[in-house]
Amino acid sequence: MRAIAEGHATTPTGFNGGSAACGLKTSGATDVFLVVSDLECTAAAVFTRNRVVAAPVVVDREALAKARSGYRGVIGNAGNANACTGAQGLADSEQTRVLAAQAIGCDARQLFVLSTGVIGRPLDMDKLAVGIQAAARSLDRAGGAACARAMMTTDTRPKHLAVEVVLAGGTVSLGGIAKGAGMIHPDMATMLAVLTTDAVIDALDLQRMLDSAVAGSFNSISIDGDTSTNDTVLLLANGASGVAVREDSDVALFAEGLDCLCLHLAQAIVRDGEGARRFVTVRVTGAPDGAAAHAIANVIATSPLVKTAFAGGDPNWGRILAAAGRAGVAFDPANVSLVVQAGGPAVQLLAQGMRADYVKRRLRRYSTRMNLRCSLQLARVRALRVYLRATLPKSTCASMQTTQLSNAVNTWMD
Repeated sequence: MRAIAEGHATTPTGFNGGSAACGLKTSGATDVFLVVSDLECTAAAVFTRNRVVAAPVVVDREALAKARSGYRGVIGNAGNANACTGAQGLADSEQTRVLAAQAIGCDARQLFVLSTGVIGRPLDMDKLAVGIQAAARSLDRAGGAACARAMMTTDTRPKHLAVEVVLAGGTVSLGGIAKGAGMIHPDMATMLAVLTTDAVIDALDLQRMLDSAVAGSFNSISIDGDTSTNDTVLLLANGASGVAVREDSDVALFAEGLDCLCLHLAQAIVRDGEGARRFVTVRVTGAPDGAAAHAIANVIATSPLVKTAFAGGDPNWGRILAAAGRAGVAFDPANVSLVVQAGGPAVQLLAQGMRADYVKRRLRRYSTRMNLRCSLQLARVRALRVYLRATLPKSTCASMQTTQLSNAVNTWMD
């Protein structure tokens, strides 16, 4: 497998991207994007689990329920989420598909629709119609990077990557673009991701592999504890390479490439979190199974006390252990070990349930670094593991203020 750092959603063969500015963003930046395949695609998607969903999510869910193949691409906009807009919002999402289909020459049912931005405002369809036409005129094989910029809202930088995977029948490519910086939490965060591949692959296999990849990436990140109304990860496979993913060995290699792509984009979202100051990885081993490990890692990484401890550079490992203990997973505290690492030798904080012998000055230095890894081992035997990335934004620290904490929290904010 080879990563292509400058790759994106139109790196795989047969995909083109286009973008334009139509005034949906008050900044005047590009805010409409199209990712279009020359060939029809099979499709898979994962959507927000928030009960309040935007019109595009409703439209896309219904489309995928009716057909898993025959798609040509996706039309998206930033600056307006088209959420909490009622029947008019649904009609506008459908009309967006129609306008894009007319611009590129396909059926409206062959397109997905994505929106991100301000909630509660109707879409300005006159502006969007102009933007769609301009984006269609700009379609180009290298247009994926510009699409990554067009989908940004509070993001400070575009997020994209491509990977090449060598299979038995030849090489296939996977590419992706994503956006997200706030309202980031497990069970999909406020994020959009458009993933593409030129592999030949069955739609059900595609969905199964996407579900697995999302579980270990986009559904394993947290910034501020809020999920959103528009979250969507969309994967399109057009088969343009002619290389099929059928044998078990090829399925494993392709899934590894997809996992790598999703993990990179998910981490890029966390690192770009609104006001982010630290990037923390929580690793749990020795749990009864993967679900139990994920539950513990999730509670630790989303704990307000753990987050404020990291944000303030306070090596208070008791908060980590206490969070693990309330995750609803049975384990023996007498067997627990905890290690932290931040670009240097690992420091053991806890050994078999007891405080380890460590130099507090070194630990405090570690606690103030940008990238930290916490490894919690629950049992002496090696078991399943799960990773959960968390970052500590200034906004989160501020939101956790109380009368007793406000002074300390303010000193952590730059």
